[in-house]
Amino acid sequence: MLGPVILAASRSDKMRRLISAAPVTKPVVDRFIPGETVDQVVPIIKDLTGKGLEVTMDVVGEDITTPEQSYAARDAYLELIERLKQLGLGTKAEMSIKLSMFGQALEGGHELALANVRPVVEAAAAIGTTVTLDAEDHTTLDSMFAIHEELRKDFPQTGCVIQAYLFRTEADARRLAESGSRVRLVKGAYKEPAEVAYQQKSETDKAYVRILKILMEGEGYPMIGSHDPRLISIAQELARTAGRKLDEYEFQMLYGIRSDEHLRLAAEGHRMRVYTAYGTDWYGYFMRRLAEKPANLLFFARSILTKG
Repeated sequence: MLGPVILAASRSDKMRRLISAAPVTKPVVDRFIPGETVDQVVPIIKDLTGKGLEVTMDVVGEDITTPEQSYAARDAYLELIERLKQLGLGTKAEMSIKLSMFGQALEGGHELALANVRPVVEAAAAIGTTVTLDAEDHTTLDSMFAIHEELRKDFPQTGCVIQAYLFRTEADARRLAESGSRVRLVKGAYKEPAEVAYQQKSETDKAYVRILKILMEGEGYPMIGSHDPRLISIAQELARTAGRKLDEYEFQMLYGIRSDEHLRLAAEGHRMRVYTAYGTDWYGYFMRRLAEKPANLLFFARSILTKG
């Protein structure tokens, strides 16, 4: 029941100021967000890929209010791509993008977000990698899917994210699987009303398995976004049943969570991609990580009690 409360706090300026000012916050945030600049995260990318892992990079920040901020977000990704070019990692280092950060919620936001994201996708393709469009709250999804479809006309490797807790997602999964898309499946981390989303974890878990089965049996490339040991085991069995080779799907987990499991899966020959966020506007991202998993909240609370 704490998840909705934390998600509400993620939109509160008062809570942002309170948590940001707490002395214990930075070392805890550093667990999930290893840097604020490209220079700080390049060593992290090298370390992870040197261990046989892959990465998807997220420049954090969503709640923009002006077109100029959307251009700055675009330029931040172009700067990242220039550094990735020097590393020569190809698809071992891709990027995740939230279209809200590219202006989706502003006036004329659909066209603005598409105009901003296209040069990033083009630049990523030029260095041999790609972009995945992150899912946000349900009101943004029709726009996200339309942009995804448009980008795939020229850049078919462009991926997108779907969320198991939404009622619409099974139909979205079928469409994406039939079209051969790269698709990351996650449980969902936004506060959604009962009219559009499952409210119980057990229902979301069941939906996750149903949707993953659709993806595994389809023509696309499934990306399993979960830290749940049971779902990871089910994913492996579904992949075997569908006749998929180890390079025909991948696991994705967050930086700082179950790092030993990252290495175990990679050692077994699985593609294991670490979702790695960086940047100064970390608050919303950090609060959703707390909301997603009670263990994250306990980690934060224990740190406050110990060091506060």
